Amino acid sequence: MSVEVKIPQIGFAMQEGTLVEWLVSDGTHVEKDTALYTLELDKAVQEVPAPATGTLRVHAAVGQVYPVGALIAEIE
Repeated sequence: MSVEVKIPQIGFAMQEGTLVEWLVSDGTHVEKDTALYTLELDKAVQEVPAPATGTLRVHAAVGQVYPVGALIAEIE
């Protein structure tokens, strides 16, 4: 069973964020709460942790803007 990795809503007014960098490569084993990627918001860049332990499968490209709730990866 895989766990979806989605763009989180960080702050009440957040509508979208830019995926700045994957901190873990596709196919790598990750532990829950390990920093997974950085997300640029209106006024800050924030690291976002892994929601589960498993193997990361990346679906989203760095530099792209994604709406809150967009599926960007899965952890298997």
